[in-house]
Amino acid sequence: MSGVDQVNAVKDGEISPQDTLEASLQRIEELDDSLNAFTVVDEEGAKTAARDAEKAVQNGEELGALHGVPVAIKDLIPVEGMRTTFGSVLYEDFVPERDSITVTRIRDEGGIILGKTNVPEFGFQGITDNAIFGKTFNPWDESKTPGGSSGGSGVALATGMVPFALGSDGGGSVRIPSSFCGLHGIKASFGRVPLYPEHRDPSLPGTNAWESVEHIGPMGRTVEDTAHLLSVIAGPYEMDRHSLPDDGTDYVGASTDPDISGLDIAYSQDWGYAAVDPVVREMTENAAQVFEDELDCTVTADDPGFPDPEEAFTATVANSTDLKELRKELHDHKSEMEPVLVDVLETEWTAMDFTEAYKVRQQVNMKMREFMQEYDLLLTPTLAAPPFDADLPTPPDLEGRDVGIFHWLQFTFTINLTGQPAATIPAGWTDDNLPIGLQIVGGHLDDETVIEASAAYQQANPWQDKYFPPDHQDH
Repeated sequence: MSGVDQVNAVKDGEISPQDTLEASLQRIEELDDSLNAFTVVDEEGAKTAARDAEKAVQNGEELGALHGVPVAIKDLIPVEGMRTTFGSVLYEDFVPERDSITVTRIRDEGGIILGKTNVPEFGFQGITDNAIFGKTFNPWDESKTPGGSSGGSGVALATGMVPFALGSDGGGSVRIPSSFCGLHGIKASFGRVPLYPEHRDPSLPGTNAWESVEHIGPMGRTVEDTAHLLSVIAGPYEMDRHSLPDDGTDYVGASTDPDISGLDIAYSQDWGYAAVDPVVREMTENAAQVFEDELDCTVTADDPGFPDPEEAFTATVANSTDLKELRKELHDHKSEMEPVLVDVLETEWTAMDFTEAYKVRQQVNMKMREFMQEYDLLLTPTLAAPPFDADLPTPPDLEGRDVGIFHWLQFTFTINLTGQPAATIPAGWTDDNLPIGLQIVGGHLDDETVIEASAAYQQANPWQDKYFPPDHQDH
């Protein structure tokens, strides 16, 4: 059952919150020893919450939008009283004293917080691996990575361990694992979902990076599920100075009754400069064609024309990282820290580096805004490569070119620099049964059209019944 179907079944009395929880716990027991999606499973706390949820149903109380269904939370997002490590040995035993505002909103709508999902250290990689919990593996092929940094959440959803899960996205970390795991995931407009205390409260360890590019976002097996969860967590919050006012968008309605006929859509296969795997090019181009052939849109091949911002993105992240405090840990913990993070910490950044990164970011923003004045949506590949070996930090080859470690993430991190809403949706599967994602990018603050386009594509090219492979084998 989809997440929305489970919520409705609980409200209708067809299943109980204990049923939803037991189904999740059973699936975790069956699969997670080999896939390694969860870092914490709060079985007792979840059972208590399920019993309370059942009493509310029996008593005829008003039920929330997530009443009685399990939700998994990425291990970069604080949950009060629940071990939250940020994937780092530096905070291996850290237990937050408060919930993230998004977690509070999930609880307020009756969601059962089941546990935390695996991440790379502080989210600094597009794969999922760390020195505490080790690697997370892709359920479609356990020799492959599920992506990151919300890899644990992606695997938990793709395998039915939970119906809903939260990720976070500073350079693609909702969209990357959603693409690699065959899911829908959305990074709403910057500020649409508030962040607090993560990335806003400097007293909270591990949360002071990515501040100007970070989002928390929903992931799901259907567009309806992600829209449903987004409707719960979105909305202004006074402690986040970047949070946006409520603009009245009906996220759920946009996902259930889409009509995008007549839209003008751009399709960029490679930004005009990126190396992209030929299979990805073919799959995403075919998916883009669906918008013209079946959804009555006008699709034009076009590129925004901005410069390659990979170095600027890395510098932007470094500029918002607590370099001073983390560098203190290098002497004692360097061997246990992720190499990508170590590289950032050991680089001798200058004020000029950060100034140049700001200028490039502004160029990208202006080019993109001018470009989107001509189009309602922009389609791109989500990632430049299919899922690759779980032992590698980056694809081994992209069109035979010598590219940087983040080059395969060109399509995701660029949209973090602009703050536009963007979703990924399954475009198809390779001959090896590995998912490929199509990225749908909206204009400034236009989350509604991104969700509508996702839902329309889901109707034209349904994937949600292509469920976790039945021939699962232990890793």
